[in-house]
Amino acid sequence: MDFDFGAEEQAFRVEIRAFLKEHLPKTANKRDPEFLKVWLQKVRAKGWVGFSWPKEYGGGGGSIMQQVILKQEMTQHNAPPLGTCMMGLQWVGPGIIKYGTEQQKKRFLPEILDSKYQWCTGYSEPGCGSDLAALQCKATREGDTYVVNGQKIWTTMGAVADWMILLVRTAWDPAHKHDGITCLLVNMKSAGVEVRPIKTMAGPAMFAEVFFNDVRVPENQRLGADGKGWEVTLSALANERSGISEINALVQRLAKVKELAQQTERQGRAASQDPYIRRRIARCDTLIEAMRLNGLRYLTKQLRAEPLSSETSVNKLHRATLEIEFGELALEIQGPASQYVKGAPEAVQDGYWQFVSLVWPETVIGGGTPNIQKNIIAERILGLPKD
Repeated sequence: MDFDFGAEEQAFRVEIRAFLKEHLPKTANKRDPEFLKVWLQKVRAKGWVGFSWPKEYGGGGGSIMQQVILKQEMTQHNAPPLGTCMMGLQWVGPGIIKYGTEQQKKRFLPEILDSKYQWCTGYSEPGCGSDLAALQCKATREGDTYVVNGQKIWTTMGAVADWMILLVRTAWDPAHKHDGITCLLVNMKSAGVEVRPIKTMAGPAMFAEVFFNDVRVPENQRLGADGKGWEVTLSALANERSGISEINALVQRLAKVKELAQQTERQGRAASQDPYIRRRIARCDTLIEAMRLNGLRYLTKQLRAEPLSSETSVNKLHRATLEIEFGELALEIQGPASQYVKGAPEAVQDGYWQFVSLVWPETVIGGGTPNIQKNIIAERILGLPKD
């Protein structure tokens, strides 16, 4: 297997590093709102926001490999985001590019690239768990309008988003449960939309319940064909699924754990010298390396235009394990000091690891719980009987 990048790709990496050296402040505390505003303008001008999008729609027209390199460098240098409308950049925009009308492309794509507002995804519902195709939120046709009734839950950014990409059921007796699902683009300020923020144990209200009571959505805000929303959703979720950028972030997180272990005394010596702590750190290192190699395998399939499906559940499961382990391990390293949270004078690193230990459900549960991932691996990869 060849792990090296080509000359053109290496030149692109050099270009990114030169840009970061010139435009990133030396210290993170200088990244005030004015800097972030200028930063977004500069990376937008470079074509790095929506980098993999076609140039005719305002993107950078970059290749998959260039996108991987760009995300690697941005993560390694702790750079601010390339745009702030994350749902729009990851899922909504690619869906509109592939399935949207010209009117939809002209209306929504520039605003996503310019970070005008947030999008959220109306997928999960009470009682459906991770079985998205079992959704019950319905939409009935009245002329050229869809009338939506139902509920969504665990909607990330739902409390602050201006628009939602929403999956609804428009046919109740399809031959297959994945049929009869339609994708709508919904203005969150529409009459009949009620948003109730959900405060997590970590403090922030990243999630929300969203209720739809006779919400009227014009037909020209349907994305893709009627009843074909499942196809639209799978296509949007398939963008850059190698997870290389996530792996880079995990490497940085583990580096912080190692630093904490080196700076913390445990039983008369640095915690980094404790065999028990060293074994746990080594296990994290091993899982990250497994994720990296899996990510390269997924990336190779993408470069060959081969479809990615169930195998990505392996890295999702590894990441869930690591997200939980980082917080628990860091608190164990701190010992009695682990009880102090942000704001307490005794708090280690101002309670950073206490926050990490509480915030993991957003990542671990979102997109399918570990048990769901294990079932997918068992049934679809290993061919075991259904649970």
